[in-house]
Amino acid sequence: MTDIKVELGHVKGFLTENQLNTYKEKVASTFKTIYSRTGAGNDFLGWVNLPSSITPAFIKDVKAKAEELRKKSEVFVVVGIGGSYLGARAVIEALSNHFAQLVDTGSPKIIYAGHNMSEDYMADLIKLLDKKDYSMTVISKSGTTTEPAVAFRILKNHIEKKYGKEEARTRIVAITDKAKGALKVLSDSEGYKTYVVPDDVGGRYSVLTPVGLLPIAVAGVDIEKLVAGAQLMEKYCVDNQNDSNEAAKYAVARQALYHAGKTNEILVNYEPRLCYFSEWWKQLYGESEGKDGKGIFPASVTFTTDLHSMGQYIQEGLRNLMETVISVENPANEVRIPTDDANLDQMNYIAGRRLNEVNQTAEKATILAHVDGGVPNIRIAVPTIDANVLGQLIYFFEMGCALSGYMLEVNPFNQPGVEAYKKNMFALLGKPGYEELREKLDKR
Repeated sequence: MTDIKVELGHVKGFLTENQLNTYKEKVASTFKTIYSRTGAGNDFLGWVNLPSSITPAFIKDVKAKAEELRKKSEVFVVVGIGGSYLGARAVIEALSNHFAQLVDTGSPKIIYAGHNMSEDYMADLIKLLDKKDYSMTVISKSGTTTEPAVAFRILKNHIEKKYGKEEARTRIVAITDKAKGALKVLSDSEGYKTYVVPDDVGGRYSVLTPVGLLPIAVAGVDIEKLVAGAQLMEKYCVDNQNDSNEAAKYAVARQALYHAGKTNEILVNYEPRLCYFSEWWKQLYGESEGKDGKGIFPASVTFTTDLHSMGQYIQEGLRNLMETVISVENPANEVRIPTDDANLDQMNYIAGRRLNEVNQTAEKATILAHVDGGVPNIRIAVPTIDANVLGQLIYFFEMGCALSGYMLEVNPFNQPGVEAYKKNMFALLGKPGYEELREKLDKR
């Protein structure tokens, strides 16, 4: 069994049984497409049995390297973009103290580079690293993706000047292709410790590979529990290839709603630690489904904060929205609201109650209000936020994405549209071989 439960009570009022059944009938055949590897993009289905393929020896190796880096680093820099950093950041921030950058947790502070091209960001980062002991991982299958390649060139230069080349080599870990590419060539010549990005796992599905596991381990998270959670969900999916499967229920509901005109999905959380989990989810679903002129647009909000900014639009704006709520049933801590004799804020009526009770009541109230306003709500209930549950949730969303993408009749594992801006950028920057395109763009 799985700890994740999908509740569709606030969806059915927006759909007929026939609309739901149209997609329920596709579940068994879609699972078969995934497990028989006969669908579009089947050469990128390595994530399907990835959790169960992770060996104790591999985890031991990753943990040993992580511990080595932890001992010599106040700061650990993750150089990557998209799936090369979002999965790691999602897990790290979900399992960290909310104020981890200001609290001594006994672990290096995890910071990120290569996910933007801001000169001021890089300048501030270099100033910080001038004063801190640090190490880093660079994550790129090719080694030529512009943002991380530029960032790594700058940081490689910095770390070698700071520590000398010999010591710098011990502070750099490369996660890249097993056999080819610029980063692989550089890693071999410099003698960096390397880990492999599997050929059959795309970036947005790579959080349970070294891409995610090394940074997560450096942050002090128990990667064995994370992997165990994913293994549990993997087995659950193998054993339940039908429309009662929780991931399938999610995929069916969102596809039925999409075809009923709900083209935008908002992922809602009531725990700010899940903000970057939402960012990972947006990449996973946006890149997987947004193609061929089709796809649900993924957005996210953190409630109750965003009820005071986006709440008005969700309640009364264009009625093309659906919401998916990640509902955390048990927080890790307890805080009660005190009584105040003056009661000027008129809050004594909830004095003595736990803050979480108020948060959960806000969730219930908001779901009912939004449903009344014409926004269907899918509720995904999880017992708590810990490494095991996050491992389950990662695999749940990956399987849900594959099912949903195949039901939409797109290739859920490619991203051809990502290349368009890159070609234009190469041309405008004067990269050799792009002269003709540059001429056309300059005229525009």
